[in-house]
Amino acid sequence: MRNVILVAGAGGFIGGQLVRNFIEQGLSVRAVDQKQVKDWYYRSPEAENVVADLQEKSSCFRVSEGIEEIYNLAADMGGMGFIEHNKARCMLSSLINTHLLLAARDNRVGRFFFASSACVYPDYRQKDAHSPGLKETDAYPAMPEDGYGWEKLFSERMCRHFREDFGLATRIARYHNVYGPYGTWDGGREKAPAAICRKVALALINGTRDIEIWGDGQQTRSFMYIDDCIRGTKLLMNSDYVDPLNIGSDEMVSINQLVDIVEEIAGVKLRRVYNLDAPKGVRGRNSDNALISKVLKWAPSIALRAGMQRTFAWIYDQAKARAEGRSFVAAFD
Repeated sequence: MRNVILVAGAGGFIGGQLVRNFIEQGLSVRAVDQKQVKDWYYRSPEAENVVADLQEKSSCFRVSEGIEEIYNLAADMGGMGFIEHNKARCMLSSLINTHLLLAARDNRVGRFFFASSACVYPDYRQKDAHSPGLKETDAYPAMPEDGYGWEKLFSERMCRHFREDFGLATRIARYHNVYGPYGTWDGGREKAPAAICRKVALALINGTRDIEIWGDGQQTRSFMYIDDCIRGTKLLMNSDYVDPLNIGSDEMVSINQLVDIVEEIAGVKLRRVYNLDAPKGVRGRNSDNALISKVLKWAPSIALRAGMQRTFAWIYDQAKARAEGRSFVAAFD
């Protein structure tokens, strides 16, 4: 009997933590990513770690042989600064999901999880900083984030039709801004929580007293800590719920409030410089958790300040090590 789990995108932030969680449970995991293993954000040596380009159909068929469940978290993505300037690259990720679905069907995989995004929700529902939480039904009529959002929405539909036409058990999570330690914190692909932690950490390390904020700081978001993300993902995968489901915090804050939290954690107050020409994304986005509470009897609950305290401590240590010229490795065993 097959009992091996495939995690696609295992070299990324969420994928790496998902692999670690499975390994801690004593499960067998095939961890796959395009990056060389030494460049993975978190690697578990107990897993079967494989380097493969999952945009290639042959790679998807090869790595899914003998697999019971597939968790597809593989995508070319990053924060708003990346996805606004790399729309074609983001859309090419549709090849990964399409080829993995074909491989899952032909290799008789038991279940298939797809990591979608709140970027599938239309811009016209997110123009107000005080917008209500986004319900799953709000995705249509469709007008998602250009590039990245369209790829996610298209891939959601692919999962649905593979379930309807071929009987493949698919599950779809719409993640809302996942953050935490062991993630991208610089280089242009980081998201707002990590970027703000880095900027505050560098202000402390370098003795500066300024922080650049993209936009006017009034745009709002909710941010979900990685532990909640892993818990929700596994609950959804093992449930009978087949439609897309929000997995995200409903604790909405402005970017200015997020900076307040990090400054408070760091014990510093910085002068804010607003870059109104930088990528800003939608004006307001929050997760409506009514449906997940109903169908899974659960919703993300780790408070933003508690998660940011852990995240800032980790990012500060990495930034400090780099500033002092000490050995720094992005991946941790």
